[in-house]
Amino acid sequence: MTIYNFSAGPAVLPREVLLQAQAELLDWHGSGMSVMEMSHRGKEFTGIHARAEADLRELMGIPANYKVLFLQGGAHLQFSMIPLNLLRGKTSADYVNTGEWSKKAIGEAKKFGAVNIVADNADRNCTYVPAFDAWQCDPDAAYLHYTPNETIGGVEFNWVPEVGDVPLVADMSSNILSRQIDVSKFGLIYAGAQKNIGPAGLTLVIVRDDLIGQAAANTPTMLDYKTHADAGSMYNTPPTYGIYIAGLVFQWLKKSGGIAAMERANIAKADLLYAAIDASNGFYHCPVNKADRSRMNVPFTLKDASLDGDFLKQADARGLLQLKGHRSVGGMRASIYNAMPLAGVQALVDFMNEFSGQHG
Repeated sequence: MTIYNFSAGPAVLPREVLLQAQAELLDWHGSGMSVMEMSHRGKEFTGIHARAEADLRELMGIPANYKVLFLQGGAHLQFSMIPLNLLRGKTSADYVNTGEWSKKAIGEAKKFGAVNIVADNADRNCTYVPAFDAWQCDPDAAYLHYTPNETIGGVEFNWVPEVGDVPLVADMSSNILSRQIDVSKFGLIYAGAQKNIGPAGLTLVIVRDDLIGQAAANTPTMLDYKTHADAGSMYNTPPTYGIYIAGLVFQWLKKSGGIAAMERANIAKADLLYAAIDASNGFYHCPVNKADRSRMNVPFTLKDASLDGDFLKQADARGLLQLKGHRSVGGMRASIYNAMPLAGVQALVDFMNEFSGQHG
């Protein structure tokens, strides 16, 4: 039986990547060492690190005036690092609230300065993206932060805010590398690796040079982007194995046709799943506004919630794993990141149709 893992994170990795990591686990390229055993300053690992950064720059078209940092601490640590580094003497920053991860970022930022909520979708239970013409932006804000894809609620921006000279900051933890973007529109992009990049423990930060080096005076050394930029992400021991796996994922993406090909595949997968939900005559329901539905995280409920347990039990028996929705919203959630093949989504749709036929 083929297993399909719909976990929101840590999430499915490409099978080809796992097989290569397995083959290289004990002896990386004849070095006699596992990557987990290598010095992060040795030539073997510095080569791995350099290729991973070069491949990511190629995939995303990252301009030369941006640093790529391989850090630790997840998105949660970035919630603090961003205001510490980017307020740069100003007293407030703009934030867009579109769900649980936005709220967490906002809560942390309030510890370091004033937060201006420019838009909020709580009036409809965080199920849509607020129209840009209604945003109350401050032209003197230190930066504007938003979450392009809300992993829990399944709300995704299909456009990039145009905020003029105010640096745009994006938490792309759950949709980085899934669609083409123009990095030059952003001041800073950050992402936990455990959804579309690699294993948990690695955090990616892409930051424009002019935003580095102006951290608040009391910023701890390890929370200053300049510390890591100056040291090439080697100030302390980095998450070496996470960087290695991320590098293999970047190579897999290049072999698969790059981000343009991945975006086409992601559209096909999302269209297939949402079509099944919408065609179920109300047996399944996705609460998200159709124009703002995520390609990565698809939440849905059953008309009769008493069937949830049976649905999950039968799905597990079919090898369709980790479909239970987040505890804050209930129902189901299918996370269909880059590494989820179309066949996995088709298997889920076939099961959903069968289950609704039995219980509808």
